[in-house]
Amino acid sequence: MSITEHLDPIVHVTAGAVQGRATGGVQRFIGIPYAAPPVGALRFAPPSPAPSWTGVRVVTDAGPNAPQRIRPVPGLDVEALIGSGWIAGDDYLTLNVWRPDDDRTGLPVMVFVHGGGFVIGSKDAPVQDGTTFARDGIVCVAINYRMGIDGFLPIPGVPTNLGLRDVVAALEWVRAEIDRFGGDPTNVTVFGESAGAMAIADLVTAPVAKGLFARAIIQSGHGGMTRDVGVMQRLVTKLAKLLGIAPTRDGFASVAAEAMLDAVEKVSLPTARIDLRGTDGREPVFGISRFVPVHGDDVLPVQPLDALRDGAGADVDVLIGTNAEEMNLYLVSSGVRDKIGRLLAWFVLRKSQPRAWAVLNAYGAGKRPGGIALTNAMTDLVFRWPARRFAEEHRGRTHVYELEWRSPAFGGELGAAHAIDVPFVFDALACATGSDGLLGEAPPQDVATRMHRLWVDFARDGSLPWVPFDRSTRQVYRIVAGEAAFEPVMPAAPFLP
Repeated sequence: MSITEHLDPIVHVTAGAVQGRATGGVQRFIGIPYAAPPVGALRFAPPSPAPSWTGVRVVTDAGPNAPQRIRPVPGLDVEALIGSGWIAGDDYLTLNVWRPDDDRTGLPVMVFVHGGGFVIGSKDAPVQDGTTFARDGIVCVAINYRMGIDGFLPIPGVPTNLGLRDVVAALEWVRAEIDRFGGDPTNVTVFGESAGAMAIADLVTAPVAKGLFARAIIQSGHGGMTRDVGVMQRLVTKLAKLLGIAPTRDGFASVAAEAMLDAVEKVSLPTARIDLRGTDGREPVFGISRFVPVHGDDVLPVQPLDALRDGAGADVDVLIGTNAEEMNLYLVSSGVRDKIGRLLAWFVLRKSQPRAWAVLNAYGAGKRPGGIALTNAMTDLVFRWPARRFAEEHRGRTHVYELEWRSPAFGGELGAAHAIDVPFVFDALACATGSDGLLGEAPPQDVATRMHRLWVDFARDGSLPWVPFDRSTRQVYRIVAGEAAFEPVMPAAPFLP
């Protein structure tokens, strides 16, 4: 059927007919269910197919999202990046589709997985609007998934990694339905940032996701932030005690969403007494989030780096990269970078890294302020070096990039911080521009044009204008410079797997 004959286009998917809206040369379908509402008996169950409906379902509003509570970032307007917070409602395992307002078929497909530490975020954050990709001939999809306790706590008697299983279910929906929107189900690229990128990196190696996507773009993410199921049982126990329940499926199912969010906030505080270090003495998430995927189940049988080494995901083309000063988002905006000395920097780092003194010394502690050494070290430990390790171990074609543009926010100190890449990728600078915007007053449109085009070209046919990454030549493409160059091994290398 042609979907260009309708001012407000109607598409028939397996569950029923959906009606979107066509404006500005783009058709938008906002809030299509890809799975049944995860409530009642389905709350702690793997995603099941969305129930069918009769008549035409109008899909023009965002609808509910996963329960969450947003924490403000001092001095920054973060709503454009992560959305306005929790919109309550049961039917939140939904997705958005943007496509060109014409009758083309066989178009490349891009599926975006949002970030937010596996506890916040949604498919509807303004900066993640897929209009610009549809404008450029892509069928773009953005998804919601379960987060926090419901999505990533390995409760005894509950299937593990429910949030990742939701992402897989959304990708299965895309494979089954996207041709009805003009997309090619054999030409799917998944992309995401931060926690969304971590999820994608994990799924590159996951047997349950094999064949669901041809390419993956991993922005400020990697496969190094998973925990052993046994370690995460400490968090199960801690949360159960806070909530006054048994650490079981029935116990957690008895707790309302608001009380769950209260407990998530309490265990997420830096002062919370919870040890999530593994047997090697390392805490792989560095306290940024208590909730991450676990390995040791059917989704992630082994740690992702080990799986890559054994050839998992070799059939997937990967574009992976980072921003040059990732941890500035956390440590500059909070004032921590400029307040702490070497001793306190050591105290902070030793909670996650057993060789904290050696790390800080490798990053110039003693020659520069402790907060600067800590920020630079954590940028590499948390983001940049694990992304390079992913590239080293991936047996398929792998390209690495870095965004080096520096935001002038916070008196020019925010720099190339975490999350600044998203407005450039979506060619949506206006969303993050202004006196309290992440990008300051006048971010460069030419950088957005270049970065967005790189993503579009990669999704179309895998093409990129620089050579793949390998351990010897170590070619990393700098987005602003517009060229690739050799990148030496980082000082963080001896301190991570």
